[in-house]
Amino acid sequence: MPDFIFRKASIEDLPHIVAMLADDALGTSREIASDPIAEEYAVAFEMIDADPNQFLAVLTEVDGRMVGTLQITFLHHLTHRGMKRAQIEGVRVASGTQGQGIGTELFRHAIAEARARGCSVVQLTTDRQRPEAHAFYEKLGFKPTHTGFKLRMNS
Repeated sequence: MPDFIFRKASIEDLPHIVAMLADDALGTSREIASDPIAEEYAVAFEMIDADPNQFLAVLTEVDGRMVGTLQITFLHHLTHRGMKRAQIEGVRVASGTQGQGIGTELFRHAIAEARARGCSVVQLTTDRQRPEAHAFYEKLGFKPTHTGFKLRMNS
């Protein structure tokens, strides 16, 4: 397996990140991977980048080719005696590279980042239409312990 670099995303990474988010069955219906990148993504990136409780990460090979991305949100709770949690979302591995251990490497670094920031739990949500992702997360040790609900606020 090649060496990887796990780092905070930069604005220059944004087109590649959005392209990865759009490059799957569910992402094609909700993302816009155009050039130039849609302004909404740039605004969201600026807000994420400025928030110390957000970590938008990319995984690159040593040659600079981006092979994965995810976003970690660090949440402070009063429940469980003030436990701090890491919420992982927006997980993608570049097309054509799945099954090569890149997702495992991405999560290894993300979990280490959560641990370094004092989190007691790492949690994530995943669409019910992604059974392969469910199996992957369970292989990493994640347990399907809760049922999630969402309320869409816009049309």
